[in-house]
Amino acid sequence: MTPASSIPTDLAPFLAVAVAAARAAGAVHLAHLGTARVVHTKTTYADLVTEVDGEAERVIRAVIAETYPDHAVLGEEEGLGDVVTESALHESDFRWVVDPLDGTVNYAHGYPVFCSSVALEWRGEAIVGAVFDPTREELFTATLGGGAFLNGQAVAVSATPTLTTPALVATGFPYDNSGERNLAVVARLLRLGVPVRRPGAAALDLCNVACGRMDAYWEIGVKRWDVAAGSLILQEAGGQVSDAAAVPTPHGEMIVATNRLLHAELLALVQEGSV
Repeated sequence: MTPASSIPTDLAPFLAVAVAAARAAGAVHLAHLGTARVVHTKTTYADLVTEVDGEAERVIRAVIAETYPDHAVLGEEEGLGDVVTESALHESDFRWVVDPLDGTVNYAHGYPVFCSSVALEWRGEAIVGAVFDPTREELFTATLGGGAFLNGQAVAVSATPTLTTPALVATGFPYDNSGERNLAVVARLLRLGVPVRRPGAAALDLCNVACGRMDAYWEIGVKRWDVAAGSLILQEAGGQVSDAAAVPTPHGEMIVATNRLLHAELLALVQEGSV
């Protein structure tokens, strides 16, 4: 964990850039919704990339570079891009982690569950996050130690005490055969009568837990750009994020994110049967 004394004290300028970048990407989403062309798949026939993914990332990078041209940028579509070299990424104190279109498969099919996600990390720790859902005009934001907000109003996680209350839980599946591992966890929850949803956009799943619409979320194989902003927003809303071994990080093989009250219970189900 980065010592608090080393974190920049005024995060408002960084948040303003994150919000501007996320909104700019959202405008690209809406401009092409229903007409976007699939340009290729990433790993399997179901893992799509559209021309909008690349255009939205270019817009995000341009917004960031206008104010912070010396900051590193890690993006889903362009990687390090031409902003910094590989060595500079590890040397830079500031790194923006962006998903220009989280929920691409949904977007390509016209299913309105997708968003842009922009986070700023200081020496590897998220200090600013913005997630924008353009179809609902919902902007989730957070700064480290500054709370979490939805369209400027403070949000907090739910008070659901147990999974069998029942809680509403979200998950996701990777686009390869490792998704079968997740089916066992889904089955355990369903046997308990717990409703499980699969919306298809990790950043929004985290934000929905943050604002109390859902009570927990877990997923295998998410990338740093999927969860960097949303995990900060959830934690600032009072939630808890860890990997499957209870290590407090959103960047393990599996992310487990809850309203805190359910965390130990969900972890037990996730770990059941594991070696």
